[in-house]
Amino acid sequence: MNLIPVGIIGTGKYVPERILTNHDLEQMVDTNDEWIVSRTGMKERRIASAEQASSDLAFHAAEIALKNAGISAEQLGLIIVATVTPDMSFPSTACLVQARLGAKNAAAFDLSAACSGFIYGLANASNFIALGTYKYALVIGAECLSKITDYTDRNTCILFGDGAGAVVIGEVPEGRGFRSFELGADGTGGELLKVSGGGSRQPVSVQSVENKSHYIYMAGAEVFKFAVRIMGNAAEEALRKAGLVKADIDLLIPHQANIRIIQSSLNRLDLTEDKCMINLHKYGNVSAASIPIALAEAVEENRIQPGNCVVLVGFGGGLTWGASVLIW
Repeated sequence: MNLIPVGIIGTGKYVPERILTNHDLEQMVDTNDEWIVSRTGMKERRIASAEQASSDLAFHAAEIALKNAGISAEQLGLIIVATVTPDMSFPSTACLVQARLGAKNAAAFDLSAACSGFIYGLANASNFIALGTYKYALVIGAECLSKITDYTDRNTCILFGDGAGAVVIGEVPEGRGFRSFELGADGTGGELLKVSGGGSRQPVSVQSVENKSHYIYMAGAEVFKFAVRIMGNAAEEALRKAGLVKADIDLLIPHQANIRIIQSSLNRLDLTEDKCMINLHKYGNVSAASIPIALAEAVEENRIQPGNCVVLVGFGGGLTWGASVLIW
């Protein structure tokens, strides 16, 4: 079977207007700007308004991606939204976005793989395109993490922000596009990063609210150690599958979780910072939206040229990880 070469043909991003700075956080919890910057690299993050939900952010990013791809919403065959903060349990956020875009010909579903979700979504959508099932797909990472962040917990509230990034994928010239994917999971680490309340195991109740079970819990030290190890491993394995080596990388776009994790990945891959897209100082950790926002900004800043080798890599709750190599 001859597979269709698949790549990204349009990118878009959207972040809310409100900015939450480190100095703002100093007024809320026992922390300070120097401590946050030195340990995370973060200076500010965007926060959705009370009226905004993940589908709103996703819609705006999708509109830009469609415009940049030069296609209409009606031409889409598939919409995947990667998120851990859906508007509601069901219908899916993807269906809400589909309706608002007017993408009446598209199948739509959500995907939950936490911060790895965007790469999981790309892997799923690219297979549909490669097999000829659909001509165009829209993959969105969208999060309103502020809605599930405990702003009395200084260990987590400094990290997370809101935003959305979107890409349109479709057929590209031979030799371009996605060359490999590396996906993985280790469910034995599920307790390290979670929101335990609100599901069928722990339904919403007065007690679950009082216990703050609907907020993000993270065992920071353990997640950090996992991330440092898995980011390099996943990127190297994706390169191996693509038949490429570290020296072939033109730009690394990592999940924006922590500057020290990113620096560790650069060391592992023998890369300098000028070959890495870093924007966590502006947006913090935006989970599934992190990589597509960084990708959209890299395109806006002309940091990616045709023929460049781009590596996307991330990790997240689950525990999960994902990496992809594509030739732009």
